[in-house]
Amino acid sequence: MGTVERKGYCASGEWKKSKTQKWMQVTNSSTGEVMAEVPCCTVEEVNEAIASAEAAFPSWSRMSLAKRTQFMFQWRNVLLEHLEELTLLCSKELGKNLDEAKGDILKAIEPTEFACSISYSSQGSASLQVTTGFDTATYRMPLGVVAGIVPFNFPAMIPWGWMVPLAIATGNTVVLKAASFTPLTSMRILELFYKEAGFPKGVVNLVTCSRTEAEIFLTDPRIRAVTFVGTTDVGKHIYSVAAANGKRVQAQCEAKNHALILEDCDLESTVNAIINSTFGCAGMRCMALPVCVVQESIADRFVALLKEKAQKMTIGCSYDPATKLGPVVNAKHKQSVCNWIQRGVEEGAELVLDGRDIVVPGYENGFFVGPTIFDHVKPGMSVGEREIFGPVTIVKRVKDFDEGLAIMNANPLANGSVIFTQSGYYARKFELLTDGGMVGVNVGIPVPSAYFPFSGNKDSFFGDQHVLGLDGIRFYTRAKTVTKHWYDEASKNRQVGTWEGVVER
Repeated sequence: MGTVERKGYCASGEWKKSKTQKWMQVTNSSTGEVMAEVPCCTVEEVNEAIASAEAAFPSWSRMSLAKRTQFMFQWRNVLLEHLEELTLLCSKELGKNLDEAKGDILKAIEPTEFACSISYSSQGSASLQVTTGFDTATYRMPLGVVAGIVPFNFPAMIPWGWMVPLAIATGNTVVLKAASFTPLTSMRILELFYKEAGFPKGVVNLVTCSRTEAEIFLTDPRIRAVTFVGTTDVGKHIYSVAAANGKRVQAQCEAKNHALILEDCDLESTVNAIINSTFGCAGMRCMALPVCVVQESIADRFVALLKEKAQKMTIGCSYDPATKLGPVVNAKHKQSVCNWIQRGVEEGAELVLDGRDIVVPGYENGFFVGPTIFDHVKPGMSVGEREIFGPVTIVKRVKDFDEGLAIMNANPLANGSVIFTQSGYYARKFELLTDGGMVGVNVGIPVPSAYFPFSGNKDSFFGDQHVLGLDGIRFYTRAKTVTKHWYDEASKNRQVGTWEGVVER
């Protein structure tokens, strides 16, 4: 085996060697081979990245909207030109099949396209003659340096779709903490950001480090906002500490999305949607659909059909075009998913399909977990309430709509929720009463386009403004309201009141 490449960190638009003594391995999820090592950057190196972003902010923030828009158009084209290269890299380090990995890149391009509208979407408001001789306007101003703390499961979409495009289009500069499990796609994208799109040095910076070093982002006064995606416990910590230090925070956290499946649904289409949404990306996404709340009258048929279709899924190397279900990200995560499956067995759930001990010929060292289905999951079973983040599907049986909705809304997580039905009455009632922030009607993955916010609720989100859409624009900008008065002959001799003329009777 040859020498494993050691990656660096990026500050001031340059890749630099780390002085760390601690290195973290990035593995090919299908083979188990080490692809590279990345540094656990030192505190000094994280500070260097922040200083780089701070130094770049004045000139970047003052650049005209027209120029920044031109950069965004160019950036969108660069990403499209490298779509296949980035797809393959994402597939190797994460384990998504090629179609899923391409979707990861495309979902980074989509918000970039939205960011090209920044000259319109970031407009403020203005009124002439608010009171006699006084005009008022509100502008949206950039914040400064923004920190993005990235999870492992979407190495392109989350840092380069949810975080970077709207942050920089609105005039901010960014420091990314890339996920140590899957940093290579994000690193390659940053190389293209400077070399081919030609962005000014320091607009985006990148480090890999542990939670210890990343704590700087929550307290350093140079950081004006923190955007985070990850577990709920960490999200709560980030929200409480960063907000206490005067920072904007958006923390997108865990999910345990439920689907309510009524007896009048189109069963075949419903199961097809569930297969895609629950086993896609090997379940490693916060918009997976791991819980099926099924009306008892169709539950036996639903479970039988779900098992039949799940058993037909092609499990294999993530970058084999025939693969439908690739591996999970690494050995540690595989063990975590398998531990959850064992916990479900011990809690008394019926294991209909067991995905443990899957071996793919030729890829015996890959981190594979096959489709897994639990039936008759009861309230109080943790396997039905907690996020597993793997290809594990839970079936909860209910008598009717009301019981199903009550079970769904009892969960403290509320990222997304879905109903499968042909009834307009129940679909509308579900829309009104579900706690889920993103709602699907006969849609297994109700993720909106980048023009709308990714709007999780309850313990799935902490903050004020969500990522993407106009929420994203507002998160990365602050309001500045300007009131103007120009003196004429009549006003020179006016008597100035308590409110300087802005209140008029």
